[in-house]
Amino acid sequence: MSNQETSRSRHRRGSAKPTLKDVAEAAGVSSITVSRALNTPERVNEETRKRVLEAVDRVGYVPNLVAGSLASSSSRFIAVIVPSLANAVFIEVIKGLQETFEARGYQILLGNTDYDLKREQQLIRTFLGWSCSALVTAGLRHSEGCRTLMSNWDKPIMEVMELGEALDLNVGLDHEEAGRCMAHHLLERGYRSIVYVGACMDRDYRAGMRFSGHRHVLEAAGLEAPLIELDQLGSLAAGAAGLDRVLEDFPDARAIHFANDDLATGALLHAQRLGLRVPEDMAIAGFNGLPLGQHVTPRLTTIQSPREAMGRRAAEQVLRRLDHQPVTRRQHDVGFKLLVGQST
Repeated sequence: MSNQETSRSRHRRGSAKPTLKDVAEAAGVSSITVSRALNTPERVNEETRKRVLEAVDRVGYVPNLVAGSLASSSSRFIAVIVPSLANAVFIEVIKGLQETFEARGYQILLGNTDYDLKREQQLIRTFLGWSCSALVTAGLRHSEGCRTLMSNWDKPIMEVMELGEALDLNVGLDHEEAGRCMAHHLLERGYRSIVYVGACMDRDYRAGMRFSGHRHVLEAAGLEAPLIELDQLGSLAAGAAGLDRVLEDFPDARAIHFANDDLATGALLHAQRLGLRVPEDMAIAGFNGLPLGQHVTPRLTTIQSPREAMGRRAAEQVLRRLDHQPVTRRQHDVGFKLLVGQST
């Protein structure tokens, strides 16, 4: 490990892992009381337990759930936490991670946050308590308490899906650049009235990053960049509803840039039911490069993200760290590819 990397690692972890004693001091109680509050909460009054739990969050304490002689050892488990198990995007990332880790004798512990940062913090505390060898999370945004937990941990942390300021290791793609890429494509095709349609972008914030890139390109061309945000995450039905919203709110629109392929494909199929010609009456574009969009007619124009390759690259970097091999690059950009179909 290089001197620069060692310095960064120390900067991330800062000090020794918080102990039960640290929690007790922060809560103003004894260590025995902390232990009871965590292990037998019925033996502690509610006010005291609340103080203890607040102190646990504040200091970033992780109880070690591995008993006996294993308590000081790492397991052969690697925690993987994603925001959805219903989304094929994350399933493919998990596939790349799992196959690479299993080839080296590691198993994954899988957690699903449902795009809830509080749930992510709970899952991470539980998984770290089982002395996992490493942690992989989808995304760079975490609650303050979650960042404290991870910053105090002394094992590899890999954040995937996007690029940015990471706690440790990072593999992903530039979502703003992906949004710019599709906006440029639509402008080059001659479209000037373009609507961006996303869903729950406070939770699916990477869709918001792509809209940011999209908006900058349109505004630089002197065009408006209207946004419709649906209240249901990506699905075919939501995509159909998105098309209806565009037709109602922006009757002059001639192109729709959807936040993902599920929405875009739903809109494309709905356009056929409405008798709209794609792309003559309405151009439709998506993001992710899912197989579904490549097997409809007309074939969907989209941005392909290398999801399984992203998982493999992330796992390889984690394994290098576990093998005590030098990691010369802490961040890897896996890029993306514009797939031009017949829908634009």
